[in-house]
Amino acid sequence: MAGSLLHSFATSFSSCSSSSSSRLLLSHSPPSLFLTSFRRSAAVAAPGVRFSRVLSSSSSSSSSSRSPLCYRRGQRRLMAHSIARATLGLTQPNAVDVPKIAFAAKEINAVEWKGDLLAVGVTEKDMAKDESSKFGNSLLKKLDSQLGGLLSEASSEEDFTGKAGQSMVLRLPGLSSKRIGLIGLGQSSSTTFAFRGFGEAFAAAAKSTQANSAAVTLATTDSISNDSKLSTASAIASGTVLGLYEDTRYKSEGKKPVLKSVDFIGLGSGAEIEKKLKYAEDVSTAVIFGKELVNSPANVLTPAVLAEEASKIASTYSDVFTATILDAKKCEELKMGSYLGVAAASANPPHFIHLCYKPSSGPVKTKLALVGKGLTFDSGGYNIKTGAGCSIELMKFDMGGSAAVLGAAKAIGQVKPPGVEVHFIVAACENMISGTGMRPGDVVTASNGKTIEVYTSSFSSLLWNPSFWFIESTVDNLADT
Repeated sequence: MAGSLLHSFATSFSSCSSSSSSRLLLSHSPPSLFLTSFRRSAAVAAPGVRFSRVLSSSSSSSSSSRSPLCYRRGQRRLMAHSIARATLGLTQPNAVDVPKIAFAAKEINAVEWKGDLLAVGVTEKDMAKDESSKFGNSLLKKLDSQLGGLLSEASSEEDFTGKAGQSMVLRLPGLSSKRIGLIGLGQSSSTTFAFRGFGEAFAAAAKSTQANSAAVTLATTDSISNDSKLSTASAIASGTVLGLYEDTRYKSEGKKPVLKSVDFIGLGSGAEIEKKLKYAEDVSTAVIFGKELVNSPANVLTPAVLAEEASKIASTYSDVFTATILDAKKCEELKMGSYLGVAAASANPPHFIHLCYKPSSGPVKTKLALVGKGLTFDSGGYNIKTGAGCSIELMKFDMGGSAAVLGAAKAIGQVKPPGVEVHFIVAACENMISGTGMRPGDVVTASNGKTIEVYTSSFSSLLWNPSFWFIESTVDNLADT
């Protein structure tokens, strides 16, 4: 289960993360610089697994690279990055609530359902009509009969054939629901992708009509197995939550969705499907959390803020999570030279993040580590990203891997899968330009004692070395994103 969650997040962020986020080696450096074997350290083995936080051992240091996560001014608790942020636009994001929807599975007659919007998923085959323009599908035939033939007539006039991406919402007298919507599934509705798209299209219809209560059903459910009905309902629920959410944190507020309840009709009922719907909601809200991270501007989402968000996950799910945040001084003690070299030019200090999930009960059968790239901004350093196609304004996406990993952590904290221990590793920092920055040609010493010659200052792959070294002796399987 934990592994499938990572796949969900990798898919969700593939379109917004930079293409270099999943690479292990430097794109311009020869592989020979990165020796294939990671030598384990006898002195330090997975440090800090059970600590709440690890900060600098020198509390009197005034260096910006050794500042704590937060400090106090009067009675206010302020983030350490607040000083730097004052020179970067004074940006404070609006609070945007993740949609809270009451999902329920019911076995009732869809024609008799009462509410604001009844959405029916239809394939091209479902929309077939006879020579007298009557539907062959039994549910559509009943709905059309209640509407005096207007559903068939409207679908013909609108050229609605059930193709994927098509939708039609009507307000017609004759039904218990205020509106009826037909949403196209294409030639076949057998894939999770198709049903998630159905959920997103349904969410768009619910927003446009300002529906408070809604129901979803499929024109054909007889041929769907019970197991398939569960996965279908889960996919539709996921698409609904993701489709309703709009990231307006840095924009003027628009219309807020008012959808409060969604009934699933004809896809089963009982504890099993209710559990599936809850699972879909938990994972989807965690995906939204990850999207908010990756879409945050770099002047707001600094390495310290990313570390603070990770700490919030651990405190929210403290029954199963612990957090270790290493500051620059601690990373220096652990000889993370390649990581500190990447961060050296930035006024925002690095923060090495380690979350650990352990089930509250039962044996641990396997240990897994998820490692995410945490470069909150990648200017390219002295090899600054310039020229056509460099997309330097999009380099805030270079922390997309860490967003996926922390999103997965949030989902796992909510789902609480048994039998697996999961470690989440993020080496958070910025790659900037200054007199203290690493230069092309410099030689750094990595955590495993190996020296690395830097051919280009666009060296974000140096972050993988300390991340893998930190956790490799602790887990059975390791995945990077």
